[in-house]
Amino acid sequence: MRAILAFLVSRPQDNPMSPVRSFDSHHPQIHPSAWVDPTALVIGDVFMDADSSIWPMSVVRGDVNSIRIGAATNIQDGSVLHVSHAGDYGEGAALMIGDEVTVGHKVILHACSIGNRCLIGMGSVVMDNVVVGDEVILGAGSLVPEGRHLESGHLYLGHPAVKKRPLTERERTWLKYSADHYVRLMQRHRASLGTP
Repeated sequence: MRAILAFLVSRPQDNPMSPVRSFDSHHPQIHPSAWVDPTALVIGDVFMDADSSIWPMSVVRGDVNSIRIGAATNIQDGSVLHVSHAGDYGEGAALMIGDEVTVGHKVILHACSIGNRCLIGMGSVVMDNVVVGDEVILGAGSLVPEGRHLESGHLYLGHPAVKKRPLTERERTWLKYSADHYVRLMQRHRASLGTP
């Protein structure tokens, strides 16, 4: 299995079996220090900054608009990142994710904007034109309906998500710790696959 994974990582990016693929004239721009797991899929107009990571079975699909992922941000297992297109029913929207963001397992982010040093809890759904401020924790399983704004420095929970309280100083510190932890973990995974 390890040999197969190493082979997948080494395939050219325009190979249809590659985890990183072009769409139309757009090719993902991935910083050399960033990492895409061989079982993930990144398509089209996607930019990943330094030390970011996309984990197993996640899909980042920038086919009808752009996706921007900041530095030291991690997109964990089974997450789906997508955008909306311009047409008869709207102008369309890109997906923007800031620096040092932790996106938990099985999150859906759709055409929204996430600030810096946020945690999007496992299984959460963030819909079109949502703006999440800096240093926000969105609890596991939350739903943020279209067009909402989550204020910086707060905890939000629920279905739909509501503001619960300001973050503690310990929680704010933990947000950066989580991002740093995933940078270190990503480097260990790269090393175990024998990739630079």
